[in-house]
Amino acid sequence: MRTERIGFALCGSFCNHPKILMLFEEMAESFELIPILSENTARYDTRFGLADDLIARVERAAGRPAIRTIVEAEPFGPQDLADVLVIAPCTGNTLAKLAHGVTDGPVTMAAKSHLRNGKPVVVALATNDGLSASAPNLAALLNRKNYYFVPFGQDDPQGKPTSLIADFSQLVPTVDAALRGVQLQPLLVK
Repeated sequence: MRTERIGFALCGSFCNHPKILMLFEEMAESFELIPILSENTARYDTRFGLADDLIARVERAAGRPAIRTIVEAEPFGPQDLADVLVIAPCTGNTLAKLAHGVTDGPVTMAAKSHLRNGKPVVVALATNDGLSASAPNLAALLNRKNYYFVPFGQDDPQGKPTSLIADFSQLVPTVDAALRGVQLQPLLVK
């Protein structure tokens, strides 16, 4: 078991939840994980799965309750709960809130609280508007201290030309690099 403590925040890119849940369970075997769920992730049943099943699965893997409210997320930084915060999948909505300092849910509150300690936040993008409406927010965070990105690229250049998605298989190497204060390269992948 590794000693790093990882806050792991899941946002509402629901189509990516199945692969993120498998990755979460794999990481829980090696790391101490603190699950954080966006309000939408904790609330909505979708064609990709039921919210209660997702909650049960992350809590079982982590061996602890998920942080699901702003009030529960606020102590994240003051209590120094994690060495790194992962946001995966990070939607365009969450990306915008991070870029503009909007703290209106458990994921953004955990990020704000964690960043006050100067610790890394690892972002794993999953947004259909990464090369359009979300592009300025992506640029802002790429240029901001303590933000590190899981390498990403276009997932369907012909069918969804503005969509970006992280290479989720690179999450742990990105975490390792972020803990050293380094952005994993190459950042852009095919």
